[in-house]
Amino acid sequence: MEEITDGVNNMNLAGDSQKKNRIQVSNTKKPLFFYVNLAKRYMQEHNDVELSALGMAIATVVTIAEILKNNGFAVEKKIMTSTVDIKDGSRGRPVQKPKIEITLGKSEKFDELMAAANEEKEAAEAQVQS
Repeated sequence: MEEITDGVNNMNLAGDSQKKNRIQVSNTKKPLFFYVNLAKRYMQEHNDVELSALGMAIATVVTIAEILKNNGFAVEKKIMTSTVDIKDGSRGRPVQKPKIEITLGKSEKFDELMAAANEEKEAAEAQVQS
């Protein structure tokens, strides 16, 4: 019985193969700063974040990465581009879509900047309550 448990624990399920620090960006579902703030949270937890997008969402990923870099939160680690085959829903034939993956790591000032941002947020909340 123990062997089965070990086998199940070591199995790589499809859901587990998804990276825990990957954000798949859409340009229609969420506002830009949702992704910026999510990326900051992922960097706090994992020290880096992988931003991924297909097609028209590529511009959104680049914008998110630039906001994080220009504000001193992140440094660029890796950029990878490729094309992927996706089945066209209406015709059923494969269509090639461009894909980008940008990996960002914490900057040296990341923790300091996050602490300052939290202090500002707390001060603003205290001001609203009084």
